[in-house]
Amino acid sequence: MPLIQPYLTLLKINRQYRWLWLSQVISLVGDWFNLIATTTLIAHLSGSGMAISGLFVARMLPPFLLGPVVGVVADRFDRRRILITSDILRIFVVLGFLLVKTEQDLWLLYALVLLQLSVSAFFEPTRSALMPGIVAREDLITANALDGVTWSTMLAIGAALGGLATVLLGIQAAFIIDALTFGLSAWFVSRIRLAEAGKPVRAAQGGFSSYIQGLRYLWRDKHLLALTMVKAVAALSYGAMDVVQVNFAEHIFQIKGSASGTLGLIYAVIGVGTGIGPLLAKHFGKETRQAMRGMITFSFVLSAIGFFGVAWSPTLPLFLLAILVRTFGSGIGWIYSSALLQMDVPNQYRGRVFSFDLAVYTLAATSSTLAAGVAFDSFKLNAREVAFGAALVAVGVLMGWWIYHRAYLRNPPKRH
Repeated sequence: MPLIQPYLTLLKINRQYRWLWLSQVISLVGDWFNLIATTTLIAHLSGSGMAISGLFVARMLPPFLLGPVVGVVADRFDRRRILITSDILRIFVVLGFLLVKTEQDLWLLYALVLLQLSVSAFFEPTRSALMPGIVAREDLITANALDGVTWSTMLAIGAALGGLATVLLGIQAAFIIDALTFGLSAWFVSRIRLAEAGKPVRAAQGGFSSYIQGLRYLWRDKHLLALTMVKAVAALSYGAMDVVQVNFAEHIFQIKGSASGTLGLIYAVIGVGTGIGPLLAKHFGKETRQAMRGMITFSFVLSAIGFFGVAWSPTLPLFLLAILVRTFGSGIGWIYSSALLQMDVPNQYRGRVFSFDLAVYTLAATSSTLAAGVAFDSFKLNAREVAFGAALVAVGVLMGWWIYHRAYLRNPPKRH
C-alpha cells in the first residue's frame, strides 16, 4: 500500500489531474481497440506481411513529420481545447474505417490511419505540455509515473479487450467502440479548469520560424537538449527489439507449436516492466535533479543488461526475465526524462520541446526497426545476433550518457 499511496492521494486531491488521467485511460483503451481491429482487418483482406508492415510505418510517420506544426500550435493556443478538438476529430476518422470492405479499399485504411495518427500527433505533446499547469512541481514525478503505469496496464487490458471485442462483436463493432472512447475522453478533458499558470502565453508566433526559435532555445540549453534525446537514443535499441521479439516467438520459444502464446507473455511482461520500474524507482530514489538524472543513468544500465540477457537466454523464463529487466530500464528513463523537462522548460516553450522530443524518438525507433529488418533479410542474421547488436548499441548509449552525466555533475546549471 505505501508503494501506491502517493498515486491514490494525487488522484484524490487533484481534481484537474484526475480528469486528465481518466481521459488517458479511456483513450488508451480505444487505441488498442483500433490497433488490433486495423491489424486484423488488413490480415483478413490481404494477408500480406508487407501490408501489415505498412500499417506500422503509417502509424510512425505523422509524429515525426508534424513535429514543427504540433509544437507551435501547442505553444500558441489553448492546450485544453487542442486536446478536445483532437478527440472529436478522431471520432469521425475512426468511423471512416467502417467503409473499408474489400482489399481494394486498403488505400482508404492507410489514408485513415495516417489521418488519425496525424491528429493524435497533436495530443501527446500537448498533454505533456499541459501537465505542469495542473500538477504541482513536487508532484510531477508521481504524475508521470502514474501515466507510465496507466500506459502499461492499458497495454494488457486494452489489448485483451480489443481482441475479445473483435472476436465476439466483429471488427466494425471494435471501430465503433473506439469512436465512443474518443468522445468520452473529450468530455473528461472538457471538465479541466486551468489555473493562470497553465494557460498559453502566446509567445509563439505562427510559422516554421517559431519552431526554429524553440530549437534554438534547446541548443542554448544543452542540458535540456540532452533530456529530449533520452527516449530517442534508447529507441535506437528498442525499435529493433520489436522485430527481434517476434522472431524469438516464432522460431525459438514457441508454446505448443505457436508463437501467439509467447507473444502474449512478452507483451504482458513489457506491461509489467514499464509500469513497475518507475514505481520502484520513485519509491526508493530521491527527487533532486541530480538524483533523477542518476536514475536515467541507471535506466540505461538496466537496458544494456536486459538486451544482453535477451541475446543469451537459453530458456523462455530467462528470456522473459531479461525483457523484464530491459523494460524496467525503459520505463524509468521515459518517466524521469519527461518529468525533468516539465520541471525545467518554461511554459512558452513546452509544446515545441515535447513535440521535438516525440519526433526524434519516433525517428530513432523507426530507424532501429528498419535496421533490424535489414539485418534479418539482407544479412541473414538470426534473432540472437540481432539482439546482441542491439545490446552493443545500448552499451554505446550508456557510455555516452555516462560521460555527459559526469560533466553535468561537475558543473550543474542553476534552476529555480
